[in-house]
Amino acid sequence: MKLASLNQGRDGRLVVVSQDLTRYADASHIELTLQAALDNWKRALPRLESLASEVELGSTATERFHERECASPLPRAYQWADGSAYVNHVQLVRKARGVELPETFWTDPLMYQGGSDSFLGPRDPIPLSDPDWGCDMEGEIAVITGDVRAGSDHDQAASAIRLIMLANDVSLRNLIPEELAKGFGFFQSKPSSSFSPVCVTPDELGPMWDGNRLHGVLTVRLNGETFGHAHTAVDMTFDFPTLIAHAARTRPLSAGTIVGSGTVSNRGPDGGPGEAVKDGGVGYSCIAELRMVETILSGAPKTPFLQRGDRVEIEMLDDRGRSIFGRIEQTVAG
Repeated sequence: MKLASLNQGRDGRLVVVSQDLTRYADASHIELTLQAALDNWKRALPRLESLASEVELGSTATERFHERECASPLPRAYQWADGSAYVNHVQLVRKARGVELPETFWTDPLMYQGGSDSFLGPRDPIPLSDPDWGCDMEGEIAVITGDVRAGSDHDQAASAIRLIMLANDVSLRNLIPEELAKGFGFFQSKPSSSFSPVCVTPDELGPMWDGNRLHGVLTVRLNGETFGHAHTAVDMTFDFPTLIAHAARTRPLSAGTIVGSGTVSNRGPDGGPGEAVKDGGVGYSCIAELRMVETILSGAPKTPFLQRGDRVEIEMLDDRGRSIFGRIEQTVAG
């Protein structure tokens, strides 16, 4: 089942979307918003699934689905916790700042709590007041949970995963070092993130979802050129249940909590940082990684961070070449 929130009101209007992303049926008679559906999941799920079946059969009224009319599936959420599932990425960006990676990062996830009150829609521009802030995209996978009890184990965390989607976790790289030097985490360097037009239930993904990881290729394009096509199940040090259990170690998570994977990042065949697409590699899901590789090879980064007018696209296709979650497509604006 595929769900979306049309851009109506602060929390959107819930709709059920056809598998091919061409049509939708209004679901507000079941629950007005996706958050309401998550709060009442046991009751709402079978009714939403029935409506989804009617959409596929053509036995209910539908309208044309336009991704540009969508807000992020949860336009605002009770919590947005972004993890560090791909430690290769963390290692590279820390190296770029001249900071060594502690060995514990390979055994204990890194996680930050981001702002969740003002997500951007999947086609909204990325506001950038000052290009010197070093704006970067970060292509990620994210899950939305139901209620998670504090102290939940891996299996309990896995059973709480309700929906899966894509994310663009926007970062202002040049503000990060100064913030982290204060010893109190990200804030100004992590502006509003955005998510794919559609989120999907795990069963919709078939063998692409094994209960722990998403097995697919995340395509990131910059100004129409493929920047990366990393494999999302490869080099994922921490799976989603591990990230969720980590977040719930000392406190419960409310239904509607979003947990991100961190930037999808693959190593090269030799175990190194990988190569750019133009050099035959799978590329990168953020600019910071490419800049780090450029520094390793030539002593200094060459690729600039995002500038006003740049266009970022993030998408995943199924084995038949069809978009699964729709496309994040954003232009950097002043």
